[in-house]
Amino acid sequence: MDLHFGDSKPSDEERAAVDALLGPPQSSWEGADRSDADLRWARGGRAARDRRDLLLPGLHAVNDRIGWISEGALDYLCRRLTVPPAEAYGVATFYSMFAVKPRPATVLHLCTDLACASAGAADLCAGVEARLGPGSGVGVERGPCLGLCERAPAALAVRAGDPVRTAVSAPATVEAAVLAASAPDSAPEEPSAALAVPQAGQDGLVLLRRVGVVDPASLDDYRAHGGYAALRRAFELGPAGVIREVTDAGLVGRGGAAFPTGRKWQATASQPDHPHYVVCNADESEPGTFKDRVIMEGDPYALVESMTIAAYAVGAHQGYLYLRGEYPRALERMSHAIEQARARGLLGDDVLGQGYAFDIEIRRGAGAYICGEETALFNSIEGYRGEPRSKPPFPVEKGLFGRPTVENNVETLVNVLPILTTGAPAYAAIGTGKSAGPKLFCVSGSVDRPGVYELPFGATLGELLELAGVRTRLRAVLLGGAAGGFVRPDERDIPLTFEGTRQAGTTLGSGVVMAFDDTVPLPRLLLRIAEFFRDESCGQCVPCRVGTVRQEEALHRIVARTGAAAADDIALLREVGRAMRDASICGLGQSAWNAVESAVDRLGAYE
Repeated sequence: MDLHFGDSKPSDEERAAVDALLGPPQSSWEGADRSDADLRWARGGRAARDRRDLLLPGLHAVNDRIGWISEGALDYLCRRLTVPPAEAYGVATFYSMFAVKPRPATVLHLCTDLACASAGAADLCAGVEARLGPGSGVGVERGPCLGLCERAPAALAVRAGDPVRTAVSAPATVEAAVLAASAPDSAPEEPSAALAVPQAGQDGLVLLRRVGVVDPASLDDYRAHGGYAALRRAFELGPAGVIREVTDAGLVGRGGAAFPTGRKWQATASQPDHPHYVVCNADESEPGTFKDRVIMEGDPYALVESMTIAAYAVGAHQGYLYLRGEYPRALERMSHAIEQARARGLLGDDVLGQGYAFDIEIRRGAGAYICGEETALFNSIEGYRGEPRSKPPFPVEKGLFGRPTVENNVETLVNVLPILTTGAPAYAAIGTGKSAGPKLFCVSGSVDRPGVYELPFGATLGELLELAGVRTRLRAVLLGGAAGGFVRPDERDIPLTFEGTRQAGTTLGSGVVMAFDDTVPLPRLLLRIAEFFRDESCGQCVPCRVGTVRQEEALHRIVARTGAAAADDIALLREVGRAMRDASICGLGQSAWNAVESAVDRLGAYE
């Protein structure tokens, strides 16, 4: 592809897709079909550059309408935004859901990650590919986790057009996946989010109490079940009072880092530089994680209210919800919730008549695990490749658009609601002293009742597995997802707290608990984890870019060799793993060796 402005022209459909987002072009500089006379001077260059953050939505607009991004479409989008085509090409090729070469208008994404692999994804892929070969008009792409682990194996069909149409098949059979790709509008409707919550409707739930109980589309139903009581309480307390309650409650981040939320909010609120921003990280791409999806599908107004409270506390007037591109129903539910909240005065210039202005904009991801890292997410929103930034400065000082920013994931934010409605002491009384409150766990794999479970911090792994109905002949349990670690089946007394798992030599991470029985080939599972990290490394730093490749190569050799030769490769794996852990820029490279290391040392995977 020519990386300079060239003579390629967009088709009428491509032009319409871009113009629907950006409005009609104002001059020939932007690609308007006018006399070349207005090319003698530039118009709106600075204003166009200030809209660079619309590059990702623009790529989505073209990809959704056409199915791929041609040279002419990219050139036109670049002219509209005054972005160098070389940079835009680098962004477009960064994401797995975009294509810069012609492909069918319908693409069927088949998950081959851990939960789906153990549920027969290989046979599903082979069967679908045999049915949908060349000439079928459907492109079949094997890929990473689709966030449907409780219904593995999973498939997602996307048909380009205006509007784009999607269909999910999970648990997928060959026939159901083919139907989803061939006739997305005729595919069976997705089951209710409540089916992903085995505890739905039970007494005592805090974070999941409305899932399966309220109509997720109804704002009135949400308010009838306690909705917006927390926001009213926030306005009574004032910003400093809200931060004090969150701090006293002991809430820490639920994404895995466990950083105190109150400290993060206080640090942002105290920054003199303005504007401040609130970003919700809903790009949960860790294999085995789907709790945020369930909340957004089953209780979307809770997230809208939580983001509003966070923004009020830190003095922000604009929020961004960075939503995973593989979640079409969550996108629909959250878009509807934001529109309804805005129409009813719960977002906008005068929230609840309090004279406080706040609004939320949804930005869709496009298939990049690394964008779950907060600074990579900021780059993605701003229209750059989703590569992590070096820290310091930290996001509370210079985050999105170089301004102080609070970034939390969905689960962390919705914990703020019970803190404000019940009070910090009552919330802190749940769980343990160092891990306070309820925690959501994503249980999948070799269990009878996979789904999202809510338990207080301090419950043991065995108690959770018993709730999920773990099967006999358990071989291993993976905690924390691909970036986590394996534990043995006899280690069920591990307390599910940040400090408890750390003491046991593993990690809680984002709450992934994936069980595997002895029918799952562990070496193949480890190889899939290595493939995942190799694919998802952004390539910015050498330790991760090279280390993830060397790790996969060594695991391939170990499968084929035994004895001293295998021992040599295990030694190499340890050396590479230490280098990645010590020198990688972000958590992806730092944790890429964790699961393999735990399988070797804890499970004796290659003995």
